[in-house]
Amino acid sequence: MNIGWLVRMARWARNPPSWGRVKFVAAIVLACFGLYAIEYFWGWPEALTVDRIRR
Repeated sequence: MNIGWLVRMARWARNPPSWGRVKFVAAIVLACFGLYAIEYFWGWPEALTVDRIRR
């Protein structure tokens, strides 16, 4: 484990983030998991797939 992570965890233990920031980060993580689940169950749309240009 890198020493930088230990310093960051010690700083967060002394000065925890505000409740609003915790909710904001949790919402971002949940949105990422939601997008992953949509792609996993329904697949990537054909219209958003990049086609290779043949030479």
